[in-house]
Amino acid sequence: MNRKKLNQYKGCLSPIQIADGINAARRNAKRLAEDATLLLDAGHFPTAASLAALAIEEAGKPSILRQLALARNESEAIEAWRDYRCHTRKNVMWLLVELVAKGARKLDDFKPLFDPGSDYPDLLDQIKQLGFYTDCLGKAHWSFPSEVIEESLARTLVTTASILAASEHLATVKEIELWVKHLGPVWKGHPSWMRKALENWYEEMQGLDLVPKDEDGMAEFIRNGITLRRRDAHGNSGV
Repeated sequence: MNRKKLNQYKGCLSPIQIADGINAARRNAKRLAEDATLLLDAGHFPTAASLAALAIEEAGKPSILRQLALARNESEAIEAWRDYRCHTRKNVMWLLVELVAKGARKLDDFKPLFDPGSDYPDLLDQIKQLGFYTDCLGKAHWSFPSEVIEESLARTLVTTASILAASEHLATVKEIELWVKHLGPVWKGHPSWMRKALENWYEEMQGLDLVPKDEDGMAEFIRNGITLRRRDAHGNSGV
């Protein structure tokens, strides 16, 4: 059998390719979160935790693809693809639920998610590995998944994955084109410029009926925060 290795693409993408990638990631994140929930209900806590970590990673891809849409040269495109294929760059959102529980509501409240010095991404990646594999750790101690991944941890991760994978919104070419229109000129510029660009992008999206007009606007989120609904491991929401 003639086998050929598939080369990983590292160039720029068109708006339609970006939208397709975002939608594929969201569909797969939801699939993985649902599978993790089934395993959780069956009592397979280590595998449920590891699958939840994978779902969180998939749910983190859309934000990186939006960065790729704004790449101004080959170097920035390569950097975005490096983040896209890095486990710890995709799983930063797993701290979201904890931040919300501590009162985070506005955009600036979520800055810890993107702190380059945080060890949370590495911790989740380690949990994912421990849920799948045996390993020799510490002072030659053998780890076994069912002995190191407890039910409470698995439930927390599955709940987080279910929340992050819950979006039903499908990205469109127009949405990405507007994203580039508003964010492109200020990309990696002053934070206040980027916040204003986010507001303008979302406002135009609402004007074109690409997002519901009755939802909290981006400006409201940035300035005053929003009330988030919690979602359990089965996808049920509540206040």
